[in-house]
Amino acid sequence: MSNNVIVGSGPIGSAIAQLLVDRGDTVTMVTRSGRGPAHPQIRLVAADASDALRLSSLTEGAATLYNCANPKYTEWENRWYPMNDAMIAAAKSAGAVYVMTGTLYGYGPQPGGRMTESTPLAATGRKGKVRIKMWHDALNSGVRAIEVRGSDYIGAGAVGVFSSVLLPAIAKGRTAYAPGNPDLPHSFTYTGDMASTMVALAADERAYGRAWHAPTGPAITIRDLADRYTDLTGQPRVKLRALPRFVMRTAGLVVPMAREMAEMDYQFYAPFHLDSTLTEDTFGLKPTDLEVPLREIATSVDATLARRMN
Repeated sequence: MSNNVIVGSGPIGSAIAQLLVDRGDTVTMVTRSGRGPAHPQIRLVAADASDALRLSSLTEGAATLYNCANPKYTEWENRWYPMNDAMIAAAKSAGAVYVMTGTLYGYGPQPGGRMTESTPLAATGRKGKVRIKMWHDALNSGVRAIEVRGSDYIGAGAVGVFSSVLLPAIAKGRTAYAPGNPDLPHSFTYTGDMASTMVALAADERAYGRAWHAPTGPAITIRDLADRYTDLTGQPRVKLRALPRFVMRTAGLVVPMAREMAEMDYQFYAPFHLDSTLTEDTFGLKPTDLEVPLREIATSVDATLARRMN
């Protein structure tokens, strides 16, 4: 049995916590609010993850520190660096493995849209540069660092194009306006596969000092994804239209969130493939069938509706 620290209580952090306690480990979960999964083996702590001294104290004796934090999209440049620095310092102080929840942003737009772990980190946008620096800082710190990168998240509680664009439109029976071409292939990573991969790789020395792609199924179009969900839940298929590119870019002149989203819209105007072959072959991991996260989402939606009715 070992102790582990998880910064962040979102769907990935919470799934990691459950996997760890299921095998008998203990978990210290750090969030600003002090909220997280209720479990006797999970200690919930309210703390600022950018406070290196406080985080180092909480990480003392831990085997692994998992970075599952998720600062607001509009605050990446201000929030990520001090948080990452503090987590690196805490991992170094404890001699812990540092496992980062990563994205594909660091690659930037790629010809053909296919990304492997050997794809150069060539992003020129702000958020891509943030992720590049975070990873390089971890690599150069001397800690045993791992980054597991995923594509657009799907699963209960996941934030992505499915939850922000498709699900609200399906729930209200309205047209969904997709950010880009809804008929291009796009990779979706199940948050459960992110969590299980991070836990597996934390205990495998072959993973140290490298970035890996979470096992992810074949790319699917946004339209097909919407149809898969509505067919599964017995709802009418949602009408889907492409949001003109200028809309988000124009809104970004005055709306900070729109500006941040417009910076990343290249992901939806060309094929966007995460290739996880290396991770799958090296560690014997496989992506979960898409039906699992879709059913998970449907169950979560039903539970939310039931709570509102009571």
